[in-house]
Amino acid sequence: MATVRKEITTDASPEAVWDAIRDIGALHTRLVPGFVIDTRLEPGSRIVTFANGVTVRERIITLDEGARRLVWTAEGGRTSHYNSAVQVFADDNATRIVWISDFLPDEAAPAIGGAMEAGAQAMKKAMDKLAQESGQ
Repeated sequence: MATVRKEITTDASPEAVWDAIRDIGALHTRLVPGFVIDTRLEPGSRIVTFANGVTVRERIITLDEGARRLVWTAEGGRTSHYNSAVQVFADDNATRIVWISDFLPDEAAPAIGGAMEAGAQAMKKAMDKLAQESGQ
């Protein structure tokens, strides 16, 4: 099983970052605008449309407030298995976001890695903007 890991550092507070991540229906407006262009909620899931036109159903597995950790699985797309987690950590005077995805087949790693890099850049931009707007 292939794994891709991305880490993002931002000046936005851990609380503000977690608030954006836990708002599972607002990927396209709060967390990764431009990378995701639409998010619709269904019971236990969200339907996510990416900028490249791909649409997947993401079942929400865990929304852990105490650990500031969100886990989901994706159905559709290029993988036969996809599980992902994002977690928020206070890190000195910054916030660290760790995003890890495990998936099959292994051959999807270049495509998934590229997509996650684009998503990480969009998240960094949105969270840095949030920090600037709140004067952090």
